[in-house]
Amino acid sequence: MAFTINSGFDIWHCVSIYLDFGPALAGLTFGLIGLQMTVLELLNGSTDPLEDHRIENPRLNAELLLACCLNVSREGLYIHLNDQIKEKEQETFERLIKRRIAGEPLQYILGHQEFWSIDFKVDPHVLIPRPETELLVEQARFILSEMPLERAPSVLEIGTGSGAVAISLAKEVRDIFLVATDISREALLVAKENAKSAGLLGQIEFVIGNLFDPFRLSKEGELFDLILSNPPYVDHSEIQRLPREVRDYEPVIALDGGKHGLEIYRSMIPQARFYLKKGGWLLLEVGQSQGEKVLEQIERNGFFLKPQLLPDLSGIGRMVSAQKKGR
Repeated sequence: MAFTINSGFDIWHCVSIYLDFGPALAGLTFGLIGLQMTVLELLNGSTDPLEDHRIENPRLNAELLLACCLNVSREGLYIHLNDQIKEKEQETFERLIKRRIAGEPLQYILGHQEFWSIDFKVDPHVLIPRPETELLVEQARFILSEMPLERAPSVLEIGTGSGAVAISLAKEVRDIFLVATDISREALLVAKENAKSAGLLGQIEFVIGNLFDPFRLSKEGELFDLILSNPPYVDHSEIQRLPREVRDYEPVIALDGGKHGLEIYRSMIPQARFYLKKGGWLLLEVGQSQGEKVLEQIERNGFFLKPQLLPDLSGIGRMVSAQKKGR
Protein backbone atom coordinates (compact mmCIF):
# COMPACT_ATOMS: atom_id res chain seq x y z
CA MET A 1 0.00 0.00 0.00
CA ALA A 2 1.37 3.43 -0.89
CA PHE A 3 1.87 5.93 1.90
CA THR A 4 -1.12 8.25 1.90
CA ILE A 5 -1.18 11.85 3.04
CA ASN A 6 -4.24 13.51 4.56
CA SER A 7 -5.42 15.98 1.95
CA GLY A 8 -6.09 18.64 4.55
CA PHE A 9 -2.67 18.84 6.17
CA ASP A 10 -0.57 21.96 5.93
CA ILE A 11 2.76 20.71 4.61
CA TRP A 12 3.93 24.29 4.07
CA HIS A 13 4.13 24.77 7.82
CA CYS A 14 7.23 22.60 7.68
CA VAL A 15 8.82 24.56 4.84
CA SER A 16 7.53 28.09 5.36
CA ILE A 17 11.01 29.47 6.10
CA TYR A 18 12.81 27.45 3.44
CA LEU A 19 12.77 30.26 0.89
CA ASP A 20 14.81 32.35 3.32
CA PHE A 21 17.40 29.61 3.69
CA GLY A 22 17.38 28.03 0.24
CA PRO A 23 20.31 29.93 -1.33
CA ALA A 24 22.59 29.28 1.63
CA LEU A 25 21.78 25.57 1.58
CA ALA A 26 21.97 25.04 -2.15
CA GLY A 27 25.34 23.29 -1.89
CA LEU A 28 24.07 20.59 0.44
CA THR A 29 22.83 17.43 -1.21
CA PHE A 30 22.42 13.82 -0.17
CA GLY A 31 21.50 12.20 -3.45
CA LEU A 32 18.05 11.27 -2.20
CA ILE A 33 15.89 13.17 -4.67
CA GLY A 34 15.19 11.40 -7.93
CA LEU A 35 15.05 7.97 -6.31
CA GLN A 36 11.74 6.40 -5.35
CA MET A 37 12.29 5.58 -1.71
CA THR A 38 10.41 4.01 1.15
CA VAL A 39 9.99 5.54 4.59
CA LEU A 40 12.72 3.27 5.97
CA GLU A 41 15.14 4.01 3.14
CA LEU A 42 14.60 7.74 3.54
CA LEU A 43 15.20 7.57 7.28
CA ASN A 44 18.36 5.52 6.83
CA GLY A 45 19.61 7.77 4.04
CA SER A 46 19.18 10.96 6.06
CA THR A 47 20.51 9.76 9.42
CA ASP A 48 24.14 9.49 8.28
CA PRO A 49 24.38 13.08 6.93
CA LEU A 50 22.93 14.38 10.19
CA GLU A 51 25.44 12.35 12.18
CA ASP A 52 28.30 13.45 9.93
CA HIS A 53 27.43 17.08 10.72
CA ARG A 54 27.42 16.34 14.47
CA ILE A 55 23.69 16.72 14.98
CA GLU A 56 22.78 15.14 18.31
CA ASN A 57 20.29 12.25 18.12
CA PRO A 58 20.39 12.12 14.30
CA ARG A 59 17.87 9.31 13.96
CA LEU A 60 15.36 11.06 16.21
CA ASN A 61 15.78 14.27 14.20
CA ALA A 62 15.19 12.41 10.94
CA GLU A 63 12.09 10.71 12.32
CA LEU A 64 10.53 13.90 13.64
CA LEU A 65 11.22 15.85 10.44
CA LEU A 66 9.80 13.11 8.23
CA ALA A 67 6.77 12.75 10.48
CA CYS A 68 6.22 16.51 10.12
CA CYS A 69 6.37 16.28 6.33
CA LEU A 70 3.94 13.37 6.21
CA ASN A 71 1.59 14.73 8.88
CA VAL A 72 1.83 11.63 11.04
CA SER A 73 3.16 10.93 14.51
CA ARG A 74 6.66 9.60 14.94
CA GLU A 75 5.16 6.26 15.91
CA GLY A 76 3.02 6.35 12.77
CA LEU A 77 6.13 6.21 10.60
CA TYR A 78 6.84 2.70 11.81
CA ILE A 79 3.46 1.44 10.65
CA HIS A 80 4.40 2.43 7.10
CA LEU A 81 8.15 1.73 6.94
CA ASN A 82 7.89 -0.05 3.58
CA ASP A 83 5.55 2.46 1.94
CA GLN A 84 6.95 4.61 -0.85
CA ILE A 85 7.13 8.38 -0.43
CA LYS A 86 5.79 10.78 -3.01
CA GLU A 87 8.43 12.88 -4.75
CA LYS A 88 7.02 16.17 -3.47
CA GLU A 89 7.17 15.05 0.17
CA GLN A 90 10.64 13.60 -0.42
CA GLU A 91 11.89 16.94 -1.74
CA THR A 92 10.35 18.75 1.20
CA PHE A 93 12.04 16.36 3.62
CA GLU A 94 15.46 16.91 2.09
CA ARG A 95 15.00 20.67 2.46
CA LEU A 96 14.21 20.26 6.15
CA ILE A 97 17.26 18.05 6.60
CA LYS A 98 19.40 20.78 5.00
CA ARG A 99 18.01 23.35 7.40
CA ARG A 100 18.79 21.09 10.34
CA ILE A 101 22.34 20.45 9.12
CA ALA A 102 22.81 24.23 8.75
CA GLY A 103 22.19 24.44 12.51
CA GLU A 104 18.58 25.63 12.69
CA PRO A 105 17.05 24.20 15.90
CA LEU A 106 14.71 21.29 15.40
CA GLN A 107 12.04 23.07 17.45
CA TYR A 108 11.96 26.05 15.08
CA ILE A 109 11.71 23.78 12.04
CA LEU A 110 8.86 21.80 13.58
CA GLY A 111 7.32 24.97 15.01
CA HIS A 112 6.67 23.68 18.51
CA GLN A 113 8.21 22.50 21.79
CA GLU A 114 6.69 20.67 24.73
CA PHE A 115 6.90 22.25 28.19
CA TRP A 116 4.96 21.22 31.30
CA SER A 117 3.13 18.65 29.12
CA ILE A 118 1.79 21.48 26.93
CA ASP A 119 2.70 21.86 23.26
CA PHE A 120 3.91 25.43 22.66
CA LYS A 121 4.38 27.17 19.36
CA VAL A 122 7.92 28.52 18.99
CA ASP A 123 9.62 30.58 16.30
CA PRO A 124 12.83 32.66 16.10
CA HIS A 125 11.14 35.51 18.01
CA VAL A 126 11.08 33.47 21.23
CA LEU A 127 13.55 31.43 23.24
CA ILE A 128 12.95 27.69 23.07
CA PRO A 129 11.60 26.62 26.51
CA ARG A 130 14.08 24.46 28.45
CA PRO A 131 13.13 21.63 30.84
CA GLU A 132 15.01 23.21 33.76
CA THR A 133 12.69 26.24 33.60
CA GLU A 134 9.84 24.00 34.77
CA LEU A 135 11.36 24.51 38.23
CA LEU A 136 9.98 28.07 38.12
CA VAL A 137 6.47 26.75 37.55
CA GLU A 138 6.84 24.08 40.21
CA GLN A 139 8.08 26.49 42.87
CA ALA A 140 5.55 29.19 41.95
CA ARG A 141 2.72 26.70 42.26
CA PHE A 142 3.99 25.60 45.69
CA ILE A 143 4.34 29.17 46.98
CA LEU A 144 0.86 30.13 45.81
CA SER A 145 -0.65 27.02 47.41
CA GLU A 146 0.88 28.05 50.77
CA MET A 147 -0.35 31.65 50.70
CA PRO A 148 -3.23 32.30 53.15
CA LEU A 149 -5.14 34.51 50.73
CA GLU A 150 -8.86 35.20 50.71
CA ARG A 151 -8.67 36.40 47.11
CA ALA A 152 -7.11 35.37 43.82
CA PRO A 153 -3.31 35.73 44.00
CA SER A 154 -1.72 38.30 41.70
CA VAL A 155 1.35 37.20 39.72
CA LEU A 156 3.73 38.98 37.36
CA GLU A 157 6.04 37.24 34.93
CA ILE A 158 8.73 39.43 33.38
CA GLY A 159 10.05 38.31 30.00
CA THR A 160 7.38 35.77 29.11
CA GLY A 161 8.71 34.90 25.63
CA SER A 162 6.57 32.06 24.30
CA GLY A 163 4.39 32.31 27.40
CA ALA A 164 5.45 28.84 28.57
CA VAL A 165 5.84 29.71 32.27
CA ALA A 166 2.78 31.94 32.57
CA ILE A 167 0.52 29.56 30.67
CA SER A 168 1.74 26.52 32.61
CA LEU A 169 1.13 28.33 35.89
CA ALA A 170 -2.33 29.46 34.78
CA LYS A 171 -3.14 25.85 33.94
CA GLU A 172 -2.17 24.73 37.44
CA VAL A 173 -3.65 27.64 39.43
CA ARG A 174 -6.98 28.47 37.85
CA ASP A 175 -8.04 31.17 40.32
CA ILE A 176 -5.24 33.63 39.59
CA PHE A 177 -4.65 37.16 38.30
CA LEU A 178 -1.62 36.82 36.04
CA VAL A 179 0.22 39.51 34.05
CA ALA A 180 2.96 38.51 31.59
CA THR A 181 5.24 41.09 30.02
CA ASP A 182 7.87 41.13 27.32
CA ILE A 183 9.92 43.77 25.56
CA SER A 184 9.26 42.08 22.20
CA ARG A 185 5.92 42.66 20.48
CA GLU A 186 6.55 39.64 18.24
CA ALA A 187 7.15 37.42 21.25
CA LEU A 188 3.88 38.56 22.84
CA LEU A 189 2.00 37.60 19.68
CA VAL A 190 3.41 34.08 19.99
CA ALA A 191 2.55 33.98 23.70
CA LYS A 192 -1.03 35.07 23.04
CA GLU A 193 -1.41 32.41 20.37
CA ASN A 194 -0.15 29.78 22.80
CA ALA A 195 -2.51 30.99 25.52
CA LYS A 196 -5.42 30.81 23.09
CA SER A 197 -4.46 27.27 22.04
CA ALA A 198 -4.32 26.25 25.70
CA GLY A 199 -7.73 27.80 26.37
CA LEU A 200 -6.20 30.25 28.87
CA LEU A 201 -6.13 33.54 26.99
CA GLY A 202 -8.77 35.01 29.30
CA GLN A 203 -6.69 34.27 32.41
CA ILE A 204 -3.53 36.14 31.40
CA GLU A 205 -2.98 39.82 30.66
CA PHE A 206 -0.13 40.21 28.16
CA VAL A 207 1.63 43.57 28.33
CA ILE A 208 4.53 44.97 26.29
CA GLY A 209 7.28 46.71 28.22
CA ASN A 210 10.70 46.45 29.84
CA LEU A 211 10.87 45.19 33.43
CA PHE A 212 8.45 47.26 35.55
CA ASP A 213 7.96 50.12 33.07
CA PRO A 214 4.31 49.22 32.31
CA PHE A 215 3.40 49.68 36.01
CA ARG A 216 5.29 52.84 36.90
CA LEU A 217 2.21 55.04 36.57
CA SER A 218 0.16 52.89 38.91
CA LYS A 219 -0.81 54.64 42.16
CA GLU A 220 -1.73 51.41 43.89
CA GLY A 221 1.84 50.17 44.43
CA GLU A 222 2.73 46.71 45.78
CA LEU A 223 0.64 45.06 43.11
CA PHE A 224 1.78 41.44 43.16
CA ASP A 225 2.00 38.48 45.51
CA LEU A 226 4.60 36.83 43.29
CA ILE A 227 7.04 38.10 40.67
CA LEU A 228 8.95 35.55 38.62
CA SER A 229 11.32 35.73 35.68
CA ASN A 230 13.69 33.74 33.52
CA PRO A 231 15.70 36.76 32.32
CA PRO A 232 18.61 36.91 29.87
CA TYR A 233 21.63 35.70 31.85
CA VAL A 234 24.35 34.76 29.35
CA ASP A 235 27.52 36.80 29.81
CA HIS A 236 27.84 39.14 26.82
CA SER A 237 31.42 37.98 26.28
CA GLU A 238 30.21 34.37 25.98
CA ILE A 239 27.54 34.90 23.31
CA GLN A 240 29.85 34.07 20.42
CA ARG A 241 30.94 30.87 22.19
CA LEU A 242 27.42 29.49 22.45
CA PRO A 243 26.47 26.48 20.29
CA ARG A 244 25.54 27.65 16.81
CA GLU A 245 21.95 26.46 17.26
CA VAL A 246 21.59 28.99 20.07
CA ARG A 247 23.95 31.73 18.89
CA ASP A 248 22.76 31.97 15.30
CA TYR A 249 19.04 31.29 15.70
CA GLU A 250 17.61 32.11 19.12
CA PRO A 251 16.84 35.79 19.88
CA VAL A 252 19.90 37.53 21.31
CA ILE A 253 17.66 39.86 23.30
CA ALA A 254 16.48 36.83 25.29
CA LEU A 255 20.04 35.57 25.87
CA ASP A 256 22.40 38.50 26.43
CA GLY A 257 22.56 39.41 30.11
CA GLY A 258 25.32 41.98 29.66
CA LYS A 259 28.49 41.99 31.77
CA HIS A 260 28.80 38.72 33.69
CA GLY A 261 25.18 37.99 32.68
CA LEU A 262 23.93 39.92 35.71
CA GLU A 263 22.69 43.25 34.34
CA ILE A 264 19.00 42.36 34.36
CA TYR A 265 19.21 41.14 37.97
CA ARG A 266 20.91 44.40 39.00
CA SER A 267 17.97 46.32 37.57
CA MET A 268 15.16 43.99 38.57
CA ILE A 269 15.99 43.20 42.20
CA PRO A 270 16.02 46.79 43.58
CA GLN A 271 12.80 47.62 41.74
CA ALA A 272 10.92 44.46 42.66
CA ARG A 273 10.25 45.59 46.25
CA PHE A 274 8.08 48.46 45.02
CA TYR A 275 5.75 46.06 43.19
CA LEU A 276 5.69 43.13 45.61
CA LYS A 277 3.21 43.06 48.44
CA LYS A 278 4.55 42.51 51.94
CA GLY A 279 5.33 38.83 52.32
CA GLY A 280 5.34 38.44 48.53
CA TRP A 281 7.88 36.33 46.69
CA LEU A 282 10.51 36.89 44.01
CA LEU A 283 11.55 33.87 41.90
CA LEU A 284 14.42 34.16 39.43
CA GLU A 285 16.04 31.58 37.18
CA VAL A 286 19.83 31.95 37.13
CA GLY A 287 22.65 30.59 35.04
CA GLN A 288 25.16 28.06 36.24
CA SER A 289 27.59 29.64 38.76
CA GLN A 290 25.49 32.84 39.02
CA GLY A 291 23.36 31.82 42.00
CA GLU A 292 25.64 33.07 44.77
CA LYS A 293 26.09 36.45 43.08
CA VAL A 294 22.33 36.92 42.74
CA LEU A 295 21.86 35.87 46.37
CA GLU A 296 24.36 38.57 47.39
CA GLN A 297 22.46 41.21 45.42
CA ILE A 298 19.21 40.31 47.17
CA GLU A 299 20.82 40.28 50.61
CA ARG A 300 22.41 43.69 50.02
CA ASN A 301 19.02 45.05 49.00
CA GLY A 302 17.83 44.65 52.56
CA PHE A 303 14.12 44.32 51.84
CA PHE A 304 13.97 40.53 51.63
CA LEU A 305 14.33 37.69 54.10
CA LYS A 306 17.29 35.36 53.56
CA PRO A 307 17.08 34.15 49.93
CA GLN A 308 17.56 30.55 48.85
CA LEU A 309 19.25 28.93 45.86
CA LEU A 310 17.33 25.88 44.63
CA PRO A 311 18.89 23.17 42.43
CA ASP A 312 17.45 21.69 39.25
CA LEU A 313 17.23 17.94 38.62
CA SER A 314 20.92 17.92 37.67
CA GLY A 315 21.88 19.43 41.02
CA ILE A 316 22.82 22.78 39.47
CA GLY A 317 21.76 25.89 41.39
CA ARG A 318 19.05 27.11 39.02
CA MET A 319 16.56 29.30 40.85
CA VAL A 320 16.74 31.96 43.51
CA SER A 321 13.72 32.55 45.75
CA ALA A 322 13.29 35.41 48.19
CA GLN A 323 10.39 36.64 50.31
CA LYS A 324 9.81 40.32 50.92
CA LYS A 325 9.85 41.32 54.57
CA GLY A 326 6.62 42.10 56.37
CA ARG A 327 3.16 40.60 56.41
